[in-house]
Amino acid sequence: MSKKKLFTVGQAAKKAGISRQTLQYYLLVGILEPTETTGTRRRLFDEKAVEKIKLIKKLNDSGYPLREIRELFFHGRD
Repeated sequence: MSKKKLFTVGQAAKKAGISRQTLQYYLLVGILEPTETTGTRRRLFDEKAVEKIKLIKKLNDSGYPLREIRELFFHGRD
C-alpha cells in the first residue's frame, strides 16, 4: 500500500493557486483543517484537501463570504 502524498502549507497553497497567508487564514477561521499534523505541529494536506481549498477559493471569488462557505461545509457534515 503506497503512502498518500502530503503537502506543506506552502506547497498546498501553491497547488491550489492561493497565497500561503490565505491558506493560513482558512485554517484560522476554521473553514479548513489539515489532513495530518506532525509531532512538530507541521500541518500537512492531501490532494483532497487541495481540491477543497480550490473550491473555497472559487466560491469566495464568486461572492460567497467565508462565513457562509464554512456554514455550508459544516452543515453538510450533519
